[in-house]
Amino acid sequence: MQLSSRGRQMTRLSGIRSIMEDIAAAGPDVGDGRWLNLSPGNPSHIPEVVSAWQRLTQEALHERFVESSTQYGPSRGTSGLVEAVAEYFNLTYGWSIGPENIVVGPGSQMLSFVAAALFTGPGDDGRIRPLVLPRMPDYTGYQGLAMDPGGIVGIEPLVIEEGPHSFRYAVDTEALDRQSSMGMMLLSSPANPTGSSLDSAELKTLIETAERHDVPLVVDHAYGEPFPGVAQTRIAPVLHPHVINLFTFSKAGLPGERIAFAIGPAELIDPMVSFIANSSLHGPQLLQATAERALATRQMDVLTTRHIKPYYKAKRAMAEALLTEALPERLHWRLHSSDGGMFCWLNIDHEWFDDLELYELLKRKKMFVVPGRHFFVAPLDTPFLRTHGRRCVRLSLSPNEWAVAEGIDRLAEALTEMRAERGGA
Repeated sequence: MQLSSRGRQMTRLSGIRSIMEDIAAAGPDVGDGRWLNLSPGNPSHIPEVVSAWQRLTQEALHERFVESSTQYGPSRGTSGLVEAVAEYFNLTYGWSIGPENIVVGPGSQMLSFVAAALFTGPGDDGRIRPLVLPRMPDYTGYQGLAMDPGGIVGIEPLVIEEGPHSFRYAVDTEALDRQSSMGMMLLSSPANPTGSSLDSAELKTLIETAERHDVPLVVDHAYGEPFPGVAQTRIAPVLHPHVINLFTFSKAGLPGERIAFAIGPAELIDPMVSFIANSSLHGPQLLQATAERALATRQMDVLTTRHIKPYYKAKRAMAEALLTEALPERLHWRLHSSDGGMFCWLNIDHEWFDDLELYELLKRKKMFVVPGRHFFVAPLDTPFLRTHGRRCVRLSLSPNEWAVAEGIDRLAEALTEMRAERGGA
């Protein structure tokens, strides 16, 4: 039997899947100290956070198991969690949202897929209305959301140098204006992999673009405000007729439970509820009861402000100091600026550098990272993507302090070898 064109599109080997298969092939040695895994986006196991989720889950299991796990529930989400979300955001931001503005789903990536399936693809005229990623690089998982060939477009960023070892990206508004067709825009803020957040001017431009094209702007707050606060944000989430906001409990400590929710105008949320009903009935309900407790008691705020934010801010500061100390002299490297965050995004600006070659060299040194090209939309055939797009690498800060420090030492060693082998100055 043959796969359909959409089936082939959805089953192609992505960069992240190939890396995860490498990690699986390394077997049980990964995590035992012989291998260093600075690749995944799994959140750190912060003891206070783990303990709080265990307690909240045990309470939900004891009090709500029968109603949560032994019967079906509403596709929008359990009434308890939906009401807790509405109350939490109304109190936090002064909003006036109700259940009609909320849908709960099995993870923000799935909610992103739901939105992409609803709002992108062939239009009535048969032409593809693509998913547009307006600020590259961005979460590599977004590249698997387009079910049609040519169904995803990435807008290359402006690169702004901030110092000898620091830079940042900005939205190229002129390039975005030249995009004649779109079905939906999607981005993470704070961004994976850089940790940077939109500023007010950029958000204003994106909303105006969404209005002009009459399409949704989906903003994924997986790392930001009001929780988990892994990276500091410049602006609060906004309510707008063209904006769908995604929030998840993954980076707040529950990545394995796939609990997330979307907030937006009822006319955009209602089709998403129908999609959930037709595809998976509803998200897992026992953990919805756990999440409800975290929001209703404001325990989520305690975890965010007392534990998660300070932890990642300190981890990032440690990594910055180690990179400055360890990376070879005369190496042209820059770290994307960020206040906190789960990752370090490095640009190594040399002709001799190639992210995939670094990846293979580090594997020989028993270490995993993520090549930067996986966060840009293929094919890498523009001048920017052939150079900058292949000269970046993402390091995860989730492992313990020893692993991060040792990983940076191995990275420095590998870069020294690459420069010597390829005749770099």
